[in-house]
Amino acid sequence: MIVRRLLGVALLLVAACHVPSVQAAPQSMVAAAHPLAVEAGLEILRRGGTAVDAAIAVQMVLGVVEPHASGIGGGGFLLNYDGTSQAITVYDGRETAPAGASPTMFLTPGGRPLGYREAVASGISVGVPGLLAMLELAHTEKGKLAWSELFGPAIAAARDGFAVSPRLAAWLQRIPALREEQAIREIYFASDGSARKPGERIANPALAETMDLIARQGARAMYEGPVAAEMVDRVRSHPRPGTLAAADLAGYRPVKREPMCGPYRVWIVCGMPPPSSGGIAILQVLGLIQPFDIQRDPPNDLRAVHLIAEASRLAFADRDRYVADPAFVDVPVAGLLSPAYLAERRTLMSPDRSMGKVGPGVPPGYVERGTSHVSIVDRWGNAVSFTTTIEAPFGAHIMVRGFLLNNELTDFSPRPELDGKPVANRVQPGKRPRSSMSPTLVLDREGKLVAALGSAGGARIIGDTLQALIGLLDWDLSAQAAVDLPRVANLNGATELEEGTPIADQAAALRALGHEVQVRRHEGGLTAIRRNGDGWEGGADPRRDGVARGE
Repeated sequence: MIVRRLLGVALLLVAACHVPSVQAAPQSMVAAAHPLAVEAGLEILRRGGTAVDAAIAVQMVLGVVEPHASGIGGGGFLLNYDGTSQAITVYDGRETAPAGASPTMFLTPGGRPLGYREAVASGISVGVPGLLAMLELAHTEKGKLAWSELFGPAIAAARDGFAVSPRLAAWLQRIPALREEQAIREIYFASDGSARKPGERIANPALAETMDLIARQGARAMYEGPVAAEMVDRVRSHPRPGTLAAADLAGYRPVKREPMCGPYRVWIVCGMPPPSSGGIAILQVLGLIQPFDIQRDPPNDLRAVHLIAEASRLAFADRDRYVADPAFVDVPVAGLLSPAYLAERRTLMSPDRSMGKVGPGVPPGYVERGTSHVSIVDRWGNAVSFTTTIEAPFGAHIMVRGFLLNNELTDFSPRPELDGKPVANRVQPGKRPRSSMSPTLVLDREGKLVAALGSAGGARIIGDTLQALIGLLDWDLSAQAAVDLPRVANLNGATELEEGTPIADQAAALRALGHEVQVRRHEGGLTAIRRNGDGWEGGADPRRDGVARGE
């Protein structure tokens, strides 16, 4: 109801929609983090598949060629736009905590949070995978081709081999501890223990067999039977064991949710509701900066960078306090997005001075109590914005039958209480950890799709997606130019600027405004598709191995 009301208000407020005019634009488009995945998606579209069909094929190939970022052992969020009805369907495939999980599971006996490696590379961190169950539900409702047909390209790549990408090779170099897992070592490392190099061909026959089983038997092959039993055994027999049980896997169900939509200038921006924090944070930032007319500033301008960072600071303060799984926590969504609350928070912003680290506000209605992104549009105008992850690079560093298990439970807050109050994102059995994944769709005032986009990158997903939206909507950039923008981020701490880019030149000026500034490397992971006349244009992040192609 909240979403419908926001959408109705937005439709009354907007008066026009900018649609760039370019001839002979492709009628379908796939943008993803690897060329083989993009080709798999296009092949499915050529056969008459829908955007959802193509997304499944793309994901399966990504699980083969980009194992550090996503795969069937993880989860994701998918937004589907129906080109006929203009309805948006939201599919939540986020992992859940096992029934045996406890609020203190990421604390040492002395009450301190576990170290990063101890928490991540462990059985403790493994959540119940949700990806396949979610994709099967989306396919049942939105697919055209047979489920089994969608696995062919991935099975072939896993069985016959593929060339190691520069990004995969770099991650293997960065995490030599992966060699401690025999199954990982046999695939991704040479006999002398060195990481596979870019261009070397590797195969994953065990994953090919697992995918073939799932293609023939459906997602239940992942949640019951030998595959499920082996997952449970590996998690519970780990030196730092988790509590994953057969009943947790058999009982997993994806959730359909209402999209989170709000107005921004002449558009409607729709994103993922809780347990993602992305939809709320992006709409908050857009609402906070709108009166500053940021469209008058050139990209990378000091004023624009400062305002984006300050608004992001406020949104992250609220995110950390209020957003968690709505089945366990009453998230004050309407209050966080209400114009009056945003106006109150906006008073903390100044065009010429940073506010520094801030606390959360008190919104109306509040009462105390490794990632990849895929954007697809098909010939019928259906679209998918789909963010998929196993969390850290290579997840929990546990391989089962060729695929890696996630470490998503480390997205919970390690401490169950703060200042004597329960933390919203604390661990609880069956709970879905808070996410920053931000699959996003942009509509015009008539409900027609304008753009589909999203990103990888942990908590920085929110800022990356936000910047691409500003690039597309305020600065009228092409999809590729919006994806290419140098990055600025603020997670309610230091303002981060991407090293080696023009935006890094603003460091001294931002410090003069009171910002603590860090110039750092940025991983990226954006993909975007925007309407281009009667067709589409796409963009994929140059910081990764992705491409965007249309036909």
